[in-house]
Amino acid sequence: MTSFFLNPLLHLLPLLFLDPLFSQANLHHSKTFKSSLFSQSSANETISPTLFFEVTKPINLPTTKPCSLTVLQHDFGFTYGKSPVLANYNFPSDCPFQEFSKIVLEWNATCKGRQFDRIFGVWLSGVELLRSCTAEPRPNGIFWSVKKDITRYSSLLLSNDTQTFSVYLGNIVDKTYTGVYHVNVTLYFYPAVEKLVLSKEKWGDFGSDVDSKADLIIPFSRDMPLNDGLWYEIENATDVKVKEFVIPQNVYRAVLEVYVSFHENDEFWYGNLPNEYIAANNLTDVAGNGPFREVVVSLDGEVIGAVWPFTVVYTGGINPLLWRPVSAIGSFDLPTYDIEITPFLGNLLNGKPHKLSFSVTNALNVWYIDANLHLWLDSKSAKTEGKLLQYDIVPLSVTSVVDFKGLNGTFFMNTTRFISSTGWVKSSFGIVTTKSIQDLSYSNSMVINGNLQIINQTIHFNDSVYADIPAPNAVKKKSLKRFLFYLDSDDIDQGNRTTFSVSNVTLGFDEKKFNDADASSPSSSLWNLQKGKGVMVVKDNLVVSGVASTQQSYNYEDGNFCYSRNISSSNYTILYDEVRNTCDERAKSHFRYGLSRWWPFPARRAFLTSHVTDPNGNL
Repeated sequence: MTSFFLNPLLHLLPLLFLDPLFSQANLHHSKTFKSSLFSQSSANETISPTLFFEVTKPINLPTTKPCSLTVLQHDFGFTYGKSPVLANYNFPSDCPFQEFSKIVLEWNATCKGRQFDRIFGVWLSGVELLRSCTAEPRPNGIFWSVKKDITRYSSLLLSNDTQTFSVYLGNIVDKTYTGVYHVNVTLYFYPAVEKLVLSKEKWGDFGSDVDSKADLIIPFSRDMPLNDGLWYEIENATDVKVKEFVIPQNVYRAVLEVYVSFHENDEFWYGNLPNEYIAANNLTDVAGNGPFREVVVSLDGEVIGAVWPFTVVYTGGINPLLWRPVSAIGSFDLPTYDIEITPFLGNLLNGKPHKLSFSVTNALNVWYIDANLHLWLDSKSAKTEGKLLQYDIVPLSVTSVVDFKGLNGTFFMNTTRFISSTGWVKSSFGIVTTKSIQDLSYSNSMVINGNLQIINQTIHFNDSVYADIPAPNAVKKKSLKRFLFYLDSDDIDQGNRTTFSVSNVTLGFDEKKFNDADASSPSSSLWNLQKGKGVMVVKDNLVVSGVASTQQSYNYEDGNFCYSRNISSSNYTILYDEVRNTCDERAKSHFRYGLSRWWPFPARRAFLTSHVTDPNGNL
């Protein structure tokens, strides 16, 4: 069935430099492929390093010259399972400014040789600032840079205290894996162009994610000293990580920011198989517990929020050539998830310790989770007070259909969750009533036919915040997110212990933000879609050659700024790269329903549409 798809690619295979590759194509087999060969071209050693990057919109920076501070320079080689690398952090004493419009963290790294993709984290005083994945190197070397707006951590970054800056990047160097990551981390402080209005005068800048800066940030991460990262490790579905905390008595707003990443048996959780299928076929070394995962956040034993994560694919995932040099969505700057917990302040403002806990539904090992609690303080009051008025939670609803005969089968799963909380807080602003809503839905369809696996998954992650403040108008903020994932992968046995591994993958991130939840038009919108296809030749579990191509469309728009980028790459080469600072409606409509166009041949399309959901998620 699949041979007709391979033919157009096969003639390209001998042209590929045989760089080190790592992958897990055909996710239900839980394989890790490794390469045994570098490029055999001596001229390749003289080629300049390849630039790797993730497509995202540029940070809106003022034209004024920033103060800069190089916080850390380190070569990460023999660091796996060891303590994070530490450095002292002090706000730069030679910086003459007092107020800042932007603070940017810049991660620059180079690597040369052969190496796996590695997850890493950056913390300041236990507060995570960045979570990312390394790029996989090649013999002539690579370079990649990550720039992240970390203005929301201003209260921490501008402190006069000496703090501990921590970076964990676990890496192994031996005769086979030779790549050392040479890292430089620099912070840039951009002065305010005009005098800023303090956030507390705007009730926490409610409705403005960009300008919102809390007065205090409490980390929920592991304490030093320790081995590997400061994140908590969730190892199974019953594992719960708990940490006690106390908040100041004059808090009037609270937002929990959650960092999430998934690894090992759950790196490809969206393709994990039902346990009954695994048991019936006596399968071993196959990741189970089905394809649904959620991070559950609880306060004193009560669920207050959930995270249904975006399907980040790391730089060695599925077919590594898909992500060279354009990295997968979210892989260089993993998304974080905010949960408004202001309604619960009435329970927290009693001066007593409380417990925040994290778990992962259906988890296998391992999930890395930590969080930052952003708190806004009332400088005109020594004590605020509050009360939880209403708390509603609809238990997780799961509908599952499992239909298989032998190794062939179809699997469908739909889930929903609803969490709503309302509470008031009395401060110098008066009485503010806040309502927070999470309305989540999930669908996953999967087909297994021999070595063929097809996954079609959609997550709707919608949250709203309503704040009735003593002002002419109440604040109503809403965010609508849609995460798309599609994978069609197949292994074709060619004999002589050789396999062709074929994969088509689509990643989509769609978000609309409303500063007025009742408005018909969003205040900002982002549509980010990647589509890739590739093939690898695998012998004795070693990748010996392959070819892949990836196309991406990125479109962002708000009231003041618009940015779009259409880009295509194939095996380290950029085929085209179109950047516009004005919205391209034609490109947006072309890629918005890209799943419907992502069938390379009519025969394959006919087969798939008879087994899986359509691009709109309908059965």
